[in-house]
Amino acid sequence: MKPAPHVELKPNQRGVFVRFLDIIEKYGNKLPDPIMLFVIMAVLILICSAIFSALGTSAVHPGTGEEIEVVNLLNGEGFILILTELVNNFTSFPPLGLVLVVMLGVGVAESTGLLSALMKTTILNAPRKLILPTIVLVAMLGNAAADAAMVVLPPIVAMIFIALGRHPLAGLAAAYASVAGGFSANLILSMLDPLVAGFTQTGAQMIDPDYVANPAMNYYFLVASCLVLVPVAVWVTTKIVEPRLGTYTGEVEEITGVTKEEKKGLRWAGISVVILAVVFLFLTVPEQALLRDPETGSLTVSPFMTGIVPIMMVFFLVPALVYGFVAKVFTSSKDVADHLAKSMSNMGTYIVIAFVAAQMIAFFNWSQLGPIVAIKGANFLQTIGFTGLPLLLGFIVIAALINLMVASASAKWAILAPVFVPMFMLLEYSPAFTQAAYRVGDSITNPITPMLPYFAIALTFAKKYDPKIGIGTFMSSLLPYSIAFAVIWIILFTVWYLLGLPLGPGEYIHLHT
Repeated sequence: MKPAPHVELKPNQRGVFVRFLDIIEKYGNKLPDPIMLFVIMAVLILICSAIFSALGTSAVHPGTGEEIEVVNLLNGEGFILILTELVNNFTSFPPLGLVLVVMLGVGVAESTGLLSALMKTTILNAPRKLILPTIVLVAMLGNAAADAAMVVLPPIVAMIFIALGRHPLAGLAAAYASVAGGFSANLILSMLDPLVAGFTQTGAQMIDPDYVANPAMNYYFLVASCLVLVPVAVWVTTKIVEPRLGTYTGEVEEITGVTKEEKKGLRWAGISVVILAVVFLFLTVPEQALLRDPETGSLTVSPFMTGIVPIMMVFFLVPALVYGFVAKVFTSSKDVADHLAKSMSNMGTYIVIAFVAAQMIAFFNWSQLGPIVAIKGANFLQTIGFTGLPLLLGFIVIAALINLMVASASAKWAILAPVFVPMFMLLEYSPAFTQAAYRVGDSITNPITPMLPYFAIALTFAKKYDPKIGIGTFMSSLLPYSIAFAVIWIILFTVWYLLGLPLGPGEYIHLHT
């Protein structure tokens, strides 16, 4: 296959922004290896917990009225807590099981050649101009599967890019940034919608006890956000990220035609996917289907969404096994076992990073530094005297900055909603509009925050193509997406505000509209 045309920036073509990214890369790469960086951050958190605890730093939770104090983790009690919870921190680290389970299916699909054959017959034969927009759109839609898309898509898109003659790290960055940065941009509702709506309702009822939050309150705005951000991500990838990365010089597997065995394997793998789809439609579509919520009948919050990770594994693993036997990749059950083991053999680096990152995040949570920073940030915004649109935009910025330290969307909103939802209601802004502003701020810094556990996962995948890649190089490839998403999304939010458009079914910017 003819490689995709590639444009590499010459020194005299490097603008101010590109030079800024070069600086980020240069000094970011001087940071220690990611494993050691997480160790250093964990130690700094322990030290800060002792310092700020001694200073008596505290804040009052706006929702419960409870005073939150910094917990010292460098005393006897802290030592016992660290010692006794060390193993549990690791084994209960959410991304650990998620990644290993999903990669069990994806790894076999890759090692058997199923993904390669599928790309050769479908994606690689599609119009080139549509491939990247389709990838970005799928990544944003993948948010409906919660965090699983951050694990599944980046390595697959990297393989697609390398097969197209493009830099795999550009594909990986595009996929990860689109899922993480577009976390609140979607064409369909996800489990996050009712989750944040619950906290919005709690905050709104401080002013209106009868207020009931609609999980679809931001739906129109989220759809528009998705449609706007897709071309933005495509532009950033082709105009900034790929030219900076240059030409990929690693190993590139020569693309050959699909053999008869591969075609037969693909056909039967496709049949297995159809059968699986029919089975899961039967388990989800009927009103009383097994995988719906038994009480409400909801599919958004249901066993189906809770079990989306093993379901995704099944949708990769079963077709891979069918393909393996039909295409004669497998000749015995031993071959299956070997491929299953192979799918896990490359996860050693990730497991080590997960162990260290799990401890760091646990220390941060135990210290209570995160909630206190969030509350202090909220109080600061209340005191600066902004009103109207500047106040709303300031709220987006505060949420984005807090997101760099507290990555959980629900944890932040549990703290911020009781402050800002009532505050903006008193200014005649609807809870739906406040929530929309929060979701913008919560998303735009997702690609660059190391507090999001999947950052370490994406970096681990990147090392497959560049074993010496540093955090600086990786961060400089993700930062343009955060900046572009922030600018365009804030513009969209401003236009929405000025035009007074509805945010969702029956939900408007102002109260009593």
